[in-house]
Amino acid sequence: MALSSVTKTSWKLQDMVAHSSKVSSLVLGKSSSRLLATGGEDCRVNIWAVNKPNCIMSLTGHTSPVVCVQFSSSEEQVVAGSESGSLRVWDLEAAKILRTLMGHKANICSLDFHPFGEYLASGSVDTNIKLWDVRRKGCVFRYKGHTQAVRCLAFSPDGKWLASASDDATIKLWDLTAGKMITEFTEHTSAVTVVQFHPNEYLLASGSADRTVKLWDLEKFKMVGSSEGERGPVRCVLFSPDGSCLYSGSEDTLQVYGWEPDRCFDVVHVGWGKVADFAVCNSQMIGVSCGQMNVSLYIVDLNRVKKSGSLIQGLSQDDKPLAVPTSKGATLRRNYERPTTSCSRQKMKQNSDADRRSPEGERRSPSSEDEHDDKESSAEITNPDDYKEIFQPHNAILRTPPKRSETFPAPVEDECFPVKPCAAGEVTPVHDKFKAPNVSSTPVLRVEPTVVASAPSHPMSVVTASLALPSRRIVTTSKPKSSPAVIPSTRNEPVGLNVGDFLTPARSGKTSVTADEEALAQIRKGHETMCVMLTSRYKNLDTVRAVWAAGDIKTSLDSAVSMNDLSIVVDILNIVNLKPSLWKLDTCTTILPQIEELLQSKYESYVQTGYLSLKLILKRFWPLISDTLTAPPSVGVDITREERHQKCKACYKQLKNLSNVVKNRADQVGRHGSMFKELQLLMAPLD
Repeated sequence: MALSSVTKTSWKLQDMVAHSSKVSSLVLGKSSSRLLATGGEDCRVNIWAVNKPNCIMSLTGHTSPVVCVQFSSSEEQVVAGSESGSLRVWDLEAAKILRTLMGHKANICSLDFHPFGEYLASGSVDTNIKLWDVRRKGCVFRYKGHTQAVRCLAFSPDGKWLASASDDATIKLWDLTAGKMITEFTEHTSAVTVVQFHPNEYLLASGSADRTVKLWDLEKFKMVGSSEGERGPVRCVLFSPDGSCLYSGSEDTLQVYGWEPDRCFDVVHVGWGKVADFAVCNSQMIGVSCGQMNVSLYIVDLNRVKKSGSLIQGLSQDDKPLAVPTSKGATLRRNYERPTTSCSRQKMKQNSDADRRSPEGERRSPSSEDEHDDKESSAEITNPDDYKEIFQPHNAILRTPPKRSETFPAPVEDECFPVKPCAAGEVTPVHDKFKAPNVSSTPVLRVEPTVVASAPSHPMSVVTASLALPSRRIVTTSKPKSSPAVIPSTRNEPVGLNVGDFLTPARSGKTSVTADEEALAQIRKGHETMCVMLTSRYKNLDTVRAVWAAGDIKTSLDSAVSMNDLSIVVDILNIVNLKPSLWKLDTCTTILPQIEELLQSKYESYVQTGYLSLKLILKRFWPLISDTLTAPPSVGVDITREERHQKCKACYKQLKNLSNVVKNRADQVGRHGSMFKELQLLMAPLD
């Protein structure tokens, strides 16, 4: 067997910086498996097309971190819940806010749209479940019974039931039309993290922090299966489209289960870490996980995963392979009866009318406060071409994202590790030989600086992992062999090296390949200098850290400035910017002169860090500076006020100097120009 013909079972598809602060929630659209929504502590919801480099749309309106997001079944709407307990629903096709829903008293931690009607359910840390009528902007019903946070909600395929999973280790099944609990499952021993209905049969799957997956018969209301082989807390479960098996996702692992009898068909090791969600399309599974501001997408080739046959762990192995259950024909239990129209709105309406008369309901006509909230919300289209292609094909019969039927090409297995024709469960971990360089702190010679935060009102940049396809290389507009005026913050090729020189002719399409000695010499070029510089930076950062640990932030910043190394200043600012409460007026007097250098740097990440720091200073301290300088002189001696006046005066002088730099750069085009224009507006009162 030719090694080059063997492709990977799982691989990383894409890395991207999704938000300007920590990513707190994300979800894949299950209809197309090609749309991704991310929510962050920057209070934004960003919409992405899978494997596309830029954000399609950025949704604003929340004033507290977005902690939960969910697509509607048609992927035409998205709802986001915040830490404050508010919900906002956006119409993606119309690119506008649809509804603002208030009622929960704590974090929203679970959401789900009704499969047919204009309803959605929300669960919260306040232990309540609320059913909302999106059209009428009100709460239809409140379900009470859990004693801890409600972590997951799922509507049944026929739209008649709602399943809820909670930190209290229980699963409750609710009848929507009757407005009461049908049954409760209590066999889990720890928090239940996820529930999922079978697409056809009366069967429910659940995953828990107790490291088990359990299946429940919804006719007899009893447990019919339980797994014991998970490597960690179960984070995701999903039935295959035909309902023949169940996929379970935990940290770095995908497991495939069958039931009646219990069996594990396959275990696939995937490097996705704490997977947050996954979806299936065209025999490929897309998994998504996040860490800090980054989001990573992974692909698992389900054609190379065992989904039937004898087990590999669990019960004793049978001699004969087990038949794959089909979603059609004879089954062990009855199937859902889906209505030919939308959900039974008459019954829902009856509940709605009754609820309107009871204190449980929180229905109200839109108030001026709600209208104000809607006006503050917006849907900013950051990628018009992708937006029109995905959300506005009005003349098309089917509204689907582009290339929906196409699979993502699998990279070839690393030739250094021969692949044995073994069981599909023995999978070699993803090993990207030429993947994008990890984003490190700040630049030294060729090393690229970290982008800890990007302009929140603009498209987020991404780093796409190479799939051994040279045509996917980023093309720059600069002339060959010339240094760019601004070194971008993210890219998939190192400065000074051409990855194509190290690929074989079959992959790179070149007729000549650089000799090994020459390639190694090119790589070693400047290596010793780089090591010296990195060692020096490490020592400087360790010094600053020691001062910081003593609790004196001002002194640590002074120490960083005195080192005359902008990379150290940027590293410290990237931390301080994440926690605005650390900023004080005397901190501004130290940092403002450094910001002037950062804004004129050739490194894009330096400019972004300077922009964010200056924006934070203007928003937090300009009112104080202005009021202090315009206040009439006080009577008597007030030393504290005099010191504050001197600091404000120094800050004002430095801000005036910065305003000239900002004005000169506001005429630039692209993202930088937009950033400087925003700063110019914020600095207008200085004139």
